[in-house]
Amino acid sequence: MAESSKMKDMPVNRLMVQMGIPMILSMALQAVYNIVDSAFVGNMKVGSESALNALTLVFPVQMLMVAVGIGTGVGTNALLARTLGQGNAKKAAKVAGNSLFLGVLIYVVCLLFGIFGVKAYIASQTMDPEVISMGTSYLRICCMISFGIIFFSLFEKLLQATGRSLYSTIGQVVGAVVNIILDPIMIYGIGLVPEMGVEGAAYATVIGQVASAVLLFVFHMKLNEEFEHEMKFMKPDAGIIREIYSIGLPAIIAQALMSIMVYVMNLILKFSPSAQTAYGLFYKVQQFVLFLAFGLRDAITPIIAFAYGMGSKKRIRDGIKYGLLYTIGLMIFGILITELFPGAFAALFNAGQSRTYFISAMRVISISFIFAGINVAYQGIYQALDGGLESLVLSLLRQLVIILPLAGIFSVFVRNGQMGVSLIWWAFPITEVVACLVGYGFLKRIRANRVDRLS
Repeated sequence: MAESSKMKDMPVNRLMVQMGIPMILSMALQAVYNIVDSAFVGNMKVGSESALNALTLVFPVQMLMVAVGIGTGVGTNALLARTLGQGNAKKAAKVAGNSLFLGVLIYVVCLLFGIFGVKAYIASQTMDPEVISMGTSYLRICCMISFGIIFFSLFEKLLQATGRSLYSTIGQVVGAVVNIILDPIMIYGIGLVPEMGVEGAAYATVIGQVASAVLLFVFHMKLNEEFEHEMKFMKPDAGIIREIYSIGLPAIIAQALMSIMVYVMNLILKFSPSAQTAYGLFYKVQQFVLFLAFGLRDAITPIIAFAYGMGSKKRIRDGIKYGLLYTIGLMIFGILITELFPGAFAALFNAGQSRTYFISAMRVISISFIFAGINVAYQGIYQALDGGLESLVLSLLRQLVIILPLAGIFSVFVRNGQMGVSLIWWAFPITEVVACLVGYGFLKRIRANRVDRLS
C-alpha cells in the first residue's frame, strides 16, 4: 500500500501500531544514549562519582538542544502531514526545506553557547572543581558537534510525516549501536585509542548522533518522493516558518520546560550532591519510560493531523481513542519495570552513595507514569488539531507552575535523612494527576469546537 494511501485508508488502530512501534523504538533508543553514557561513566576506575554528578548537571542543556530540534520537527511533521493530506506537494517541499534552514540556525546558536557559555552554566550548580572541569569538557563537545542531533531530529520527523517511521528507527538503531560500541573504547581506552574518561563519553555520543543524521538524510532524499528536495525550497518563507512554529513552539517550550525543571531541581537538591546525582540518574530512567509515550505521540500527531486535513471525523476520533489506550498500556509496562527492579538500575549505574536516594525516587515518582503518559498523548492530539495553546498550558502546569513551587515547599521540611528528601519526590505524582484533569477538560473543548463541527 502506498504511504499516502496507508495514511488515508488503513484502519487507525492498525496504522497506529504499524507507525507507533518504530517510533517508540526510536525514542527509546534516543533515551538509551544517556543511560549508556551514565552506566559506563559510573563504572570508571577513578572519579566516577564526580563524573556522574557532572553528567547530571549537563543534562538540562542536552535536553534543551533536543527540545529545539524535536519541537521544530514536530511542527514540520504536523504541517507536512496536513499539507500532504490536502494534496499540496509544492507547499510540502517548502515546509521540508524551511525546516532544514531552521536546523542550520539552531546549530549556530548551540555552537556559540558551546564556545562561550558552558563553564558559567556548570559553575552555577556546583562548587566542586572536578565536577566543573568534567561537566565543561563534556558539554562543550556535545554543543560544538550538535548538528548530528539537530538534523537527525528534523529528518526523523520528515520521514514520519510521510508514514516512513521504520526508516527513522533504522537510523536511530545505527546511532545507538555506534554509541554503545564507542563508549567503552573511548571512555576506558582500548587498543590504540587513549583513555578519555567523560570526554570519551561525549565523543561517543556525538559520533553516534552524526551517523544517525547522515543515514536519515540519505533515506529522506531517496524515499520521500511526495515532494521535491531542491535547495531553492530552503529559502526562508516567513509564512511557512510561522506555521511550523505555531504548531512546534508549544512542543519546544514543553521540552525546554523539562530542561528548566531539571535545572531548578538540581538547585533545590544542591544541599546534597548524592540526592542531586540520584535525581539525575532516575530522570534518565524516567525519560526512557516517558519516551515510549513520546514515540507513540509521534504516531498520534501525523495520523490525526492527516485525518484533520481530510476532514474525517471518524479517523480523528479513532486516533484519539487508540492513542490514549495504547499510551496507558505502555505506561503500565513502565511502572512494572521501575517498581520491580530498582536495585538492578542502581547496580547498572554503580550509584554508590546515591543508591538509597535513587531507589526512593524510583519508588515514588514512577507512580506518576500513567498520568504523565496520558498528558503526553493529550499534547500530541492538541498539536494535530491546532491546539498549540492548550499544549503549552499543559506543559507549563506539568513542568513549571505546579511542580517547582511544590518541590520547593517540600524541600523546606527536609532535614538530614532519607525521609525528608523522599517528600520532594511526591511533587511529581501530585503534579501529573492535577495536570491530567486539566488536560481532559482541554480535550473535551477541542473536540467540541474543532472535530464535531467538521462537515
